[in-house]
Amino acid sequence: MDLVELVRQAGVVGAGGAGFPTHVKLNAEAEYLIINAAECEPLLQTDQFLMRERTAELIGGILLAKRQIKATKAVIAVKGKYAQEVACLKETITRLEADVEIHDLQNFYPAGDEQMTVFEVTGRSVPPGGIPLNVGCVVSNVMTMINVFEASQNIPVTDKYVSVLGEVREPRLIKVPLGTPFEACLEAAGGTTISNFCIIRGGPMMGGVVSQEQLSGMTIGKTDGALIVIPADHYLVTRATETETQIINRARACIQCGFCTEQCPRYLIGHPLHPHKMMKAVKYAEEINESHQEALLCCGCGVCEMYSCPMGISPRKVNFYIANKLREKGIRYQHDGSEIIARDGREFRKVPPARLISRLDLNDYDHQTLHEYREVAMDEVFVSLRQHIGAPSQAVVSVGDQVAKGQLIGATPEGQLGSMIHASLAGRVVSVDERQVVIARG
Repeated sequence: MDLVELVRQAGVVGAGGAGFPTHVKLNAEAEYLIINAAECEPLLQTDQFLMRERTAELIGGILLAKRQIKATKAVIAVKGKYAQEVACLKETITRLEADVEIHDLQNFYPAGDEQMTVFEVTGRSVPPGGIPLNVGCVVSNVMTMINVFEASQNIPVTDKYVSVLGEVREPRLIKVPLGTPFEACLEAAGGTTISNFCIIRGGPMMGGVVSQEQLSGMTIGKTDGALIVIPADHYLVTRATETETQIINRARACIQCGFCTEQCPRYLIGHPLHPHKMMKAVKYAEEINESHQEALLCCGCGVCEMYSCPMGISPRKVNFYIANKLREKGIRYQHDGSEIIARDGREFRKVPPARLISRLDLNDYDHQTLHEYREVAMDEVFVSLRQHIGAPSQAVVSVGDQVAKGQLIGATPEGQLGSMIHASLAGRVVSVDERQVVIARG
């Protein structure tokens, strides 16, 4: 069985993003294989742990993927400030005589954005509306490469490493079975230090906010890398809970300063994305049509609204609003084929993470000292059948079935993009529906 099929059977998806099935990415040829090891979002520490503790599997997965896509270069893009992690990588590369390079990334946000990483490593701009493969690159992340290595050993994806940070008594990195409830993750970090809180699922810039009322039923999936506990009245919660009407009404306060555009990472690598123009369209109630299609290029990094805007309004959400209107009309971005050239001054407009963290009022959680790493055992898991981009998996087990850890419980619908789902716990299937499979130990 070739690597692509092994990866498909193991249910490997992008572990740090939207969950794109990795076997599809590997079924291509490219000049570069680029590993995003930048830990893009502020506060997170999961990839740093993996680079230190699972270095051999990481390099092994990179070599397998490099060979599969016939790449001439494999590059790990990692922030130079991660001195210990870089030392571990270099030692393992030397010991294994691996043809893998390390690219020293500056410490800026969003250094780990896929298209930013391509530009930093190669100097090439991915075409607007395109993918890295358009410029000869395949991009993956640290955990995904470890999962690729394990897939080559017939080990499917059943567990997840998660940083639990913020208002918890024992901030730590944990390893949990897929389908572990968020509450169990908080318990593994000693519980919360406050009674009225929300959780950021992912990073503070692009992660979703989960309220205490929503907490029941929320479980860890293949793309989860962090849970950050913050007060329920925190600035980030307030911003996240704005209604569409509030967003549009506040957009009318836009002063058209253009700061959101001048610091937009996609604009700076040459894309024709101008958030201030999208703000103007909403401010003056323009009819949304093909002339606004550049809104579809927004990557959602949040620099415009969380860092650049002096009015504290929401260009990102306005971009999303316009993009949704365009999709409803069946409008897709069409690149005119012109050459993409990075803007002058790009190097001087990168966002320093320390300043960003301060603006987000997250200084209390920056560089939290982690307690000892812990593997969490569960007696019951709630394994979602929707942990990836594409069609949900379809359950292939029934109530009462005994399953082994790693056994297939959800298959990709025939002919559709998706991912296999495996049991993360040995036990008995106690519930099955179109959303999830519940397994109890024993």
